[in-house]
Formats: sequence, structure tokens, C-alpha cells
Amino acid sequence: MTAAAAALKEKGIDVIALSQGEPDFDTPEPVQNAGIAAIREGKTRYTPVAGVKPLREAIRQKLIRDNSLDYDIDQITVGCGAKQVVFNALFASLDPGDEVIVPTPCWVSYPDMVRLAGGEPVLVECHEHFGFKLKPADLEAAITSRTKWLMLNSPNNPTGAVYSKAELAALAAVLRRHDRVHVLADDIYEKLVYGVRFATMVEAAPDLIDRTLTINGVSKSSAMTGWRLGYGAGPIELIKAMNTIQGQTSSHTSSISQYAAIEAIGGNQNYIGDFVADFEKRRDLVVEKINEAQGLRCRTPDGAFYVFVNCAGVIGKVTPQGKVIETDVDFAMFLLEQFGVAVVPGSGFMASPYVRISYAATIEELQRACGRILAACEAVCESEKTYEQSKATA
Repeated sequence: MTAAAAALKEKGIDVIALSQGEPDFDTPEPVQNAGIAAIREGKTRYTPVAGVKPLREAIRQKLIRDNSLDYDIDQITVGCGAKQVVFNALFASLDPGDEVIVPTPCWVSYPDMVRLAGGEPVLVECHEHFGFKLKPADLEAAITSRTKWLMLNSPNNPTGAVYSKAELAALAAVLRRHDRVHVLADDIYEKLVYGVRFATMVEAAPDLIDRTLTINGVSKSSAMTGWRLGYGAGPIELIKAMNTIQGQTSSHTSSISQYAAIEAIGGNQNYIGDFVADFEKRRDLVVEKINEAQGLRCRTPDGAFYVFVNCAGVIGKVTPQGKVIETDVDFAMFLLEQFGVAVVPGSGFMASPYVRISYAATIEELQRACGRILAACEAVCESEKTYEQSKATA
């Protein structure tokens, strides 16, 4: 969708992109300055694969401060974004045929990462009426003798769902009956929550610390997507294996990014409150407008910066161009090609018929985009009426 939107923009067509998975804020100035200082101080050479010690110590203190998790520094590894840390963990631990439970809707990369590492993704649908969250009974039903990991992403991309501490504890009660199953807790959107308290798995179930990998990073919370820095904390043998794999692939992430991340993780983070306040206003605008659109509905997400929109009400309808909207991909392409709004089809997140709208855009852009989406839905519904009338006449 991003490529298609860019191609239309190159032709001079006005396209509003709501497909982006990154904050639209600049990296905070103190973090920028820390990176610049690292360059000027000559911190531009190879670093240990696991990351420089001052960064890993900053991460260690962050986990104590924010999550009540206490790890030794050697239980912490730094990678080229949280994405690489996830991949390293899967590659280090999966044997051919091992299963990984992936609650859906899920981030698009999870199933393919599992396959690349030789495993089998087991997709477990999390229904909208349960808040897009995994239920303990569904987790129990999905576990087999080959299950190696449960992947949990909270706040979730694409739904914005946030698991409470009690909900995580209920899942942990199931996991205690299956000591072979490990937990990969992807907390990358941790700081972006609205009116709810964030909790991570080991905080809810401290006894699972020896089989949980907690993953986070600076891309979302500090608007540092391009700096490519994520981290993981977990059992020492797993971390060692992950470091071995990373040592033969990327070695380490940018030294400059590492020293900037020390400031992002350990420095003043008042800017995060500003980010959250802005995102919450944008979220409320999008939710209100989308729920006014004919054929669309959405929940109010508790975290991240996405609204996951149910578009079942427009499936099967006919566009003014005479094309039947058969899938969420068709609807997304209709929005893009006829109304200049780029969203992401839910099928990419293993959930249909939905589309994901990112509200990491200005209020003005969101207002214009929502106006176009409402107009698109109205056009489809009017076209459907005309189509049905013509059929009746015939």
C-alpha cells in the first residue's frame, strides 16, 4: 500500500497515507544530541555483539523501574530493531516442526519469521467481541506436544488491544500446565497507552521469568524507527544463543544508535507524555468519524496508534465504477485509487474483513482523510442502491 500510494503521488495525485507504522514525530532533541555527541567523540567503531555495557545497564535499570523485572546485564541483548531480536529468538530456539502460537490479528512478520526459522505458526483467532485478545481456553486448545512459543504483542499491532495484568495472569495459569511453552512478549508499544495500565507477562507471572523473553525498543516510544534499535531480556542460555546468531549476521546495531538510545531509555522522557496526548486526540477523532461511516465500525483502541476497522458492511457492495468489493483488499484499493487514502488491508494481519488506519498523522490530514473515507462509503452505498434498483427493474 505504501508503494502504491507513493506511485500515485509521483503522478501528482493527492494521497493521504494512513498506512505508516511509525510515529510522525521527530526524534526528541536530547536523543538527537546524544547521537551527534557519539559521532564527535569517535564512538563509531565496532561494539560487542550484545551491545555496549552502558546501554545494557540503562535497559536493565529501565526494566527494574518500569516493569519490576530484574535481569543481569548478560541476560540483555541489543539488536537492529525489535524485529531482529524476535527473529534471533525464533532462529535460536526452533527445531523443524516446532509450533509457535500466534494470536491474530497479528503483526505481518510473525508467521513468516516462524516459517523462516523452521517452525510452524499456529494462528489463533482473537475475536473482535473479546477485544481482539487471546482467551485462556483458546490458548489451552492450541497447545500441543510441539508447541515451543506463545507470541504476545501488547499493545497490539494492528488492533491497539492492551492486555491487563489480570488477563496475562489468566494466560499464565494455562502456561503453568505446559512447562515446554515459552513466551515471547513483544512490548514495543509499551509507552503508548491511553487510560489503561501497561503490564508485561513476567510482571503478571514472575515465576515464568525463566521461560519468557521480553522484547522492547526505542522506535515507537522515542520516534527512532530509522535508528534501528531494539532489545530483549530473558534466560541466559537463550540470550547467548541469540548473540551467537547475531554475531554471524549483523554483528551489532549502529554504535551511534546505541549511544543515542542510552539517552532515550535512561534520560528525561517527558516528551512521551506529549506524544501520548497528541495520539489520544487523533485516536478519538478517527474513531468518532469512522463510526459515522456507512458500512464501517471500530472499537476504541487502548494503545499503539492504529484503529482496526471492521469493513464487513461494505463487502459485497458495488463501487460507482461497477466493481464488486469482494475483500478488504478491494476496499483498501478503492479508497486509494478513487479517494486518495492509503490504509492497510486486514488480511495482511491475518484478519478479514478489516483495514488498519494509522493515526500517526496530523489532525488536519486525519480530518481530510476521514472525510474522504465517509464519502467513499456513501458513494458505495448509493451505488449499491442504484444497482439493486436496476436489477429490480430488469
